[in-house]
Amino acid sequence: MISPSLPIPSGRTRYLAVLGHPVAHSLSPAMHNPALQAMGLDLMYLAFDVKPETLSEVLPAMGQMGFLGCNLTIPHKEVAFELLSDISEEARLAGSVNTIRFLEDGRMQGHSTDGYGLHEALREAFGVAFSEQSVAVLGCGGAGRAAALKAASSGARSLLLANRTLRRAESLGEELRTQFPSLKIELARSWPPTSTELADSDVLLQCSAAGMKAGDPPLLPPESFRKEQRLLDMTYVQQETPTMASARAAGLEACNGLGMLLHQGVKSLEIWTGQQVPVEPMRQALQQAVYGESSS
Repeated sequence: MISPSLPIPSGRTRYLAVLGHPVAHSLSPAMHNPALQAMGLDLMYLAFDVKPETLSEVLPAMGQMGFLGCNLTIPHKEVAFELLSDISEEARLAGSVNTIRFLEDGRMQGHSTDGYGLHEALREAFGVAFSEQSVAVLGCGGAGRAAALKAASSGARSLLLANRTLRRAESLGEELRTQFPSLKIELARSWPPTSTELADSDVLLQCSAAGMKAGDPPLLPPESFRKEQRLLDMTYVQQETPTMASARAAGLEACNGLGMLLHQGVKSLEIWTGQQVPVEPMRQALQQAVYGESSS
């Protein structure tokens, strides 16, 4: 059944979609459709569960069917990066694609809006992002790697890499030193890092799974922080994560990862439509979907 809040599609309606496996949890349709309506565009955003082994067949078929574009989530981002030849510099740096634009001549352009989303979330929350900042990346998995690459490419003064398994932090450090040889990169020897290891960091990015489950303790106690620092916790299932609460108890500014998701989506819509995207309808829809309310 079509939601009463959505227009009924016609023979002229074009489509966007998110592809994942699984994809039922995706917030992208809830976020994008209100923006498309606000923009007055005859576009509709859908979600499809696509197995990784079929992605190479599904993407060209979507282009042939007249889809304007699609987003990709786990596990398709790296798969698409290997499939596509027309890749933006941002996607090339990230080594993954989360946004595809289908062109009328049959080509597929691959983009990554993940780094942009993080940058804009920091700028919106704190008035600063990465330029000339010392950045601590807490958790060096896929999200942490993307965050570190964005910080490095956006003019961070230095990076501290921390991970439960030191070897993963070492591997990311080696990759970053190859691409950014003049950047100061240090490794935390403790997990979680100590207050001494974090002392020189201006921006802290919580990229680990801490706080994903109910009852999780904060990754860091209040005494780990200094008041002038700022924390972004990529987890957004709670408006205030345990690590955010700990940081605020120490007097820090802190935000969760919902702003990242929001601005990733804004950038995708800009790529597809070439138009300025209304941010507030997307923000309110996300807050409603995740927290059951339309404003913070």
